[in-house]
Amino acid sequence: MPCLNLNHSARSRARGVTLIEMVIVIAITAIIAAAVSVFISRPVEGYADAARRAEMSDIADTALRRMTRDLRTALPNSIRITCVPSGCAAGSVYYLEYLQSSGGGRYRAQVDSSGAGLPLDFTAPAASFDVIGTMPTLAAGDSIVIYNLAPSGTTANAYVGDNRGAYSSNTATAITLSPAFKFPYPSPGKRFQVVQYAVTYACNPGTGELRRYWSYGIVDPQPTPPVTPNNSLLASNVADCSFTYATSGAAQREGVLTLTLKIAQSGESIQLFQQVHVSNAP
Repeated sequence: MPCLNLNHSARSRARGVTLIEMVIVIAITAIIAAAVSVFISRPVEGYADAARRAEMSDIADTALRRMTRDLRTALPNSIRITCVPSGCAAGSVYYLEYLQSSGGGRYRAQVDSSGAGLPLDFTAPAASFDVIGTMPTLAAGDSIVIYNLAPSGTTANAYVGDNRGAYSSNTATAITLSPAFKFPYPSPGKRFQVVQYAVTYACNPGTGELRRYWSYGIVDPQPTPPVTPNNSLLASNVADCSFTYATSGAAQREGVLTLTLKIAQSGESIQLFQQVHVSNAP
């Protein structure tokens, strides 16, 4: 059998990679990877930080927008705020409550020129009254409130209920109350409001949550928190918050609600501030 004779060049091409060459390749690859990571890690970390900050801003902004939209529908003079513990120090749990109004209208104050019509009687319990203009949307469980002046005290306070009658039914032109109800004061503008239920926003930095509670009984004093299965999480990772409310004007008809919400995550925090104008003309 003939013998295969490989020259030196052929043998060199046939041999594999030596251990030394492999170690050198690994070392060079590690050096290149380390150099590349130095340049890539910063942009990656920057992107992650920017995404986290955007998420925190979105959480706070969405929560404040929702609160602002809700508060536009509050019954005049129904906003009340309580802190636990009292004093509203840093870290306190804030409870903001208001009465949700779905609309309103004008009641008939006197008969027309022909002596017809059913005006609202303020001298005795009234079972029904005529509505002037468009009839608002009404539903079972609604209340009719007239001339609400304050969220506290025993006079003209819908939480106490001295100016809040229970809606029973309606026709195209009249509203019926059950039982018949005597409202304490007429409205200067002959207005009434339709109240659906109470709503509370509870901000608890201890649990890191901002929750919305709704559709529970209208009671006095303010429940902290209200007992209802109707609640939902509005914001998480809440580090701090504050709600303050101030009224102005000769008759306290203008209100400004100041909302502050701080969101914290991964050692960073973002704080948003918003003011809501509230009309208190009853």
